Amino acid sequence: MMANIRRILNTIINFLTGVSFLAMVILVVGQVCTRYIFNHPATWTEELVSYLFAWASLLGACLVTGERDHMSISFVLHYCSPKMRIVWNVFGEVVAVLFSLIILVFGGVQITNLAMGQLTSSLGIAVGVFYVILPIAGVINTVYALLNIFDILQTGNCKTGDDEEED
Repeated sequence: MMANIRRILNTIINFLTGVSFLAMVILVVGQVCTRYIFNHPATWTEELVSYLFAWASLLGACLVTGERDHMSISFVLHYCSPKMRIVWNVFGEVVAVLFSLIILVFGGVQITNLAMGQLTSSLGIAVGVFYVILPIAGVINTVYALLNIFDILQTGNCKTGDDEEED
């Protein structure tokens, strides 16, 4: 069940980040063409690309959280017992949950609501529409971190910094 949730989330997020990246490439190429070939730049593309980049970055960060590949100072874990490694890994995921809930979800909802009254300069869309990714990413990160905690407690699978896959 947990593996299915993780697989479904990974599929959706990979699709959304891929579409976002493809859209950014198309928009930037279109911007270059309209600017240098037709001498009439489309100003809205630059603005949209910057928002798409933010969305892709936050969704990519969600994937990293799901894979438990986020930054960590793991050299200390080499000196810990296996049980203590589990405690430290769960603690790291709890910190991720707290960050996601407080900063991304709570703060994201606040800033999104605040920005709904402001319009983007070129697109004329409420800025809050683009900020809605903050609480969405917070919820996804929370789900991934909870899945990670479950996995750590269930399997004892702890990352120690030596866990990089060999090619």
